[in-house]
Amino acid sequence: MPRVFLSFRKRDSRWMRERVFSALSDRLGADEVFQSGRSIPPGADFAGILLSRAADCKIMCVLIGPGWIDARDTDGTRLLDRPHDWVRREIATALRAGNRVVPVLLGDATMLPDASALPAEIAELGRLQFLRVPETHLTESLADLGDALAALLPAAGRDAEPAADPLPATTMTAHVHGGGSAYQAARDQTIRLT
Repeated sequence: MPRVFLSFRKRDSRWMRERVFSALSDRLGADEVFQSGRSIPPGADFAGILLSRAADCKIMCVLIGPGWIDARDTDGTRLLDRPHDWVRREIATALRAGNRVVPVLLGDATMLPDASALPAEIAELGRLQFLRVPETHLTESLADLGDALAALLPAAGRDAEPAADPLPATTMTAHVHGGGSAYQAARDQTIRLT
């Protein structure tokens, strides 16, 4: 059974969640990381499995990007304010079970939500020590995240099986002429200046 549960809001963490999943699977083992889209088979009881895994995990990583706290539905209601919001339910389930919940801030500027901005049942999230995965130095940051979680899990990653389909490396080449400049804004691309 996976010991690490990834909680995320699809619209907020789309650019990062697959990278986090791949990095943690490579470090801890593919069977150690639960991500709903990959870990729940078609036709299975989604709600039952999701909440069972949230209750049984050792560590829940709550991936928080810049739009996580204020994500809204079509009528303008903040998603976290809906009692049936999946992210809210996952976090509340893990907290009630006494599991370690680790906020993982995605990006350089994302801030930990204040407890007063969260529903009462998950307000504790705003008081927990977080880890950050900045956009700059992404490869090293993901490795640091894996190391931090491995340190919290006995025997993690000793016989790790890599993730089935890691993201391919991306190489970009920039040609600079006439005194121009090139720079890497973020992410995990490598730029080779020629």
